[in-house]
Amino acid sequence: MAIPTVQVDTVSRLLNRLSEICDTGFALAVHIRYTRPSLLYRTYSQAWIDEYTEKGFMLSDPVVIWGLGHDEWVRWDDLAASDPVGVLTAARANGLHNGWTNAVGAASSRTISGFTKSGADFTPGQRAEMIDIVYQVHQLTNGIEAFSVEIMDTLRTINLQ
Repeated sequence: MAIPTVQVDTVSRLLNRLSEICDTGFALAVHIRYTRPSLLYRTYSQAWIDEYTEKGFMLSDPVVIWGLGHDEWVRWDDLAASDPVGVLTAARANGLHNGWTNAVGAASSRTISGFTKSGADFTPGQRAEMIDIVYQVHQLTNGIEAFSVEIMDTLRTINLQ
């Protein structure tokens, strides 16, 4: 099963809308299976991506841990007590503020997102739009295991503005 080009274009448009809202970046791990996302989109600074990777933060990231067990949203500040390694403190030191995450989907194929922006916190309207975007991307990529190599390559190389 391959998704039509219009769906790939829609995923691209939705991801670019997230980029507009999240001026300091976002991460979207789509259809996580066995702790590995089928697709991963990140617009955080390369310095933060490098630090996160080098320190193996994914293994203790309270955002990831929370997202694997919940189907809703939470502010990163509300996860501070679950962060003994200091992932969220390191994120703030890298300019990631107003963080929150949203998770959707069954435990066997969960999509987890993390969002940040400078300045004022996200408005309720922005949160609602972003929740809808994550849900749409999750739905548009249902059945991802059957997508053709060409479609997967196209999805993996979406150019984020």
